[in-house]
Amino acid sequence: MTLFFSRCCRLSSSCGWMDYSNSTLAGVSSQLLSRLQSVMNATARLIFSSSTFQHITPLLRQLHWLKAPEQIAFKQSVLVYKRLHGSAPAYLTDELCQVADVEARQRLRSSSSSSLIVSRTRLLTVGDRAFPVAAARVWNSLPDLVTSTPSVAVFRSRLKTRLFNIS
Repeated sequence: MTLFFSRCCRLSSSCGWMDYSNSTLAGVSSQLLSRLQSVMNATARLIFSSSTFQHITPLLRQLHWLKAPEQIAFKQSVLVYKRLHGSAPAYLTDELCQVADVEARQRLRSSSSSSLIVSRTRLLTVGDRAFPVAAARVWNSLPDLVTSTPSVAVFRSRLKTRLFNIS
């Protein structure tokens, strides 16, 4: 067993929490996101035995890890895609609404796309962090090339490529 492989095995169990439920981190402060990112950076440096002075972006790309904000957007987008294609949990189906589903908006140009309605919120601290609001904003920011894919696997691949390109 190579040294790299053994380190990856040891760290995989401790790093699983980074991907679990990270869509709930939408809208957290930049300070908390930077703390999460520093943990991810330290983990990547530990895996590769690199110094703190080495650039972290090539290491994250080699591991196929997105940065913290992009990870959150990725998770939210996958949940929205699954909801729109009928494979999401039942509680999400009521929360997200497409523009084409609203009778008053069916004549708009946006009704031909897969755009979602972004609900208005009263509180920026709580309301904008709610899944239906944050996920709809992320989904509406994606290009049609990504959102109009035929399968979840292709969607995940295109989405991850896009998020790698913008980070």
